Amino acid sequence: MSRRRRKPTGKSEEKNQNFTKLINHRIFAPTEIGNLRKISDSAIRILSEIGMSDAPKELCDLILEHGGKLEGNRLLYPANLIENTIDRHQRIILLAGQTTENDLQVGGNYVYAGTGGAAPNLQDQITKQYVPSKLKDLYDAARLADTLPNISFFSRSLVAGDIENPLEFDLSTAAASLAGTSKHVMVQAAHFTHVNAIAELCYQVAGGEENFRRRPFLSLHVNHAVPPLRFDPENIKVMIEAVKLGIPVHCNVFGQLGASSPVTIAGSVSQTLAETLSGLVLVHILDPKASSIAGPRPMITDLRTGGMAGGAPEQLMATGVAVQVLRYWEIPCSVIAGATDSKLIDFQSGYEKALTINSAAQTGANLITQAAGSQASLMGVNYGAMVADNELIGVIFRSNIIPEITDETLMHESIKEVVNNEGHYLGHPETYARMKSDFYYPEIAERKSLEEWADSDQLDMGQRADYKASKILKEYRPNHLSKEIADYLSKRFPLDINRSNK
Repeated sequence: MSRRRRKPTGKSEEKNQNFTKLINHRIFAPTEIGNLRKISDSAIRILSEIGMSDAPKELCDLILEHGGKLEGNRLLYPANLIENTIDRHQRIILLAGQTTENDLQVGGNYVYAGTGGAAPNLQDQITKQYVPSKLKDLYDAARLADTLPNISFFSRSLVAGDIENPLEFDLSTAAASLAGTSKHVMVQAAHFTHVNAIAELCYQVAGGEENFRRRPFLSLHVNHAVPPLRFDPENIKVMIEAVKLGIPVHCNVFGQLGASSPVTIAGSVSQTLAETLSGLVLVHILDPKASSIAGPRPMITDLRTGGMAGGAPEQLMATGVAVQVLRYWEIPCSVIAGATDSKLIDFQSGYEKALTINSAAQTGANLITQAAGSQASLMGVNYGAMVADNELIGVIFRSNIIPEITDETLMHESIKEVVNNEGHYLGHPETYARMKSDFYYPEIAERKSLEEWADSDQLDMGQRADYKASKILKEYRPNHLSKEIADYLSKRFPLDINRSNK
């Protein structure tokens, strides 16, 4: 397969005071290039020689028209079609915000982190018990994310358990997310007929279909495959409908190592990438200009219990290899990181999130979902955790920016001046100038002196994060929607949307 090398976009000297994105030129490579090619070849072989089962007729007909084969119930993709999709896939994809400052350029060296998980439970900030989440909780999560600068997108983090009708569930989810934040929103659709309703809602918010197609501020997570190597026929229809309507799609695959995918990292990643490619090829056939993002999610199973182990060290290894292959293919990608197994904002959640999110950032994953707020193996969300994780993301992104090594930053003249005069750099002009641009100052982490801490309330990080989250949710009201649209959403959906008077 031919590999067309492109120069990476972005400049290493770019700075972002809030560290909302990382422009990553220093790539952590978990596997060497020779083994990387082996995994790439293996994924293509799996899809072309073993194939996928349960293909719906629409998909089957398209692949057969392009040289595919049907052997029993298994649809085999031709290798040249797969390779053509990889070679011609868009390298940079716009996932817009409702405001331009929240636009995401997905692909290349860009790395962003956000929420995700679709958890069924919200952790009560007082009792610490997990309770079924409601639409209001989802709206509040979106409002909170809107204020946290290092959370770059809002992927539905909670489900509206109080809405039973499937269509109303999907529409209300989209409405609450779009009302809560001007950042890019990611949701799902349970049925292909729901996609048109979601699209119509987006067109209305955007002021017309053309406006949305030009600047799509909502995208769909589509779990088009069910490991091992089976299609989800309903989600294939969802994908087809989304492409028709101009909605970007995330081709996501969740395979559990040792359960629904092979027990080795190499085998699990190869199968997961093959399943991911099956969706990317479909999108490319439908519309070569359509926006699709690879979403391999090789998840780790605790083989003692059969449960997911989102904070396992093997998780970062599997994710890292998958990302490395996708960067080799130059395909924009999304991964899960930060899926701690801890139920609290504690030492376990801190190290598990830091380990997996940092690894995903270092390997160059373009979108890191589930990075803020997720707890309890994706079964719950904690608002305080969103605040704490926002700070964690900022620290991680800052730590992965390559230092500038220039004559200016080597500061020979400044060193000579200081050592011959004051003997310190605290009052030096360069120190003052770089104080804000070059340093990340946490708000939740503790940096008081021992004496100051002894005289303080001595709250731990979780308590401080809970307090800040509660304060934001009490005081903040988004103001990005027009009064007309806000009023419409309030009347159409069970939402109490109060715009800021600013």
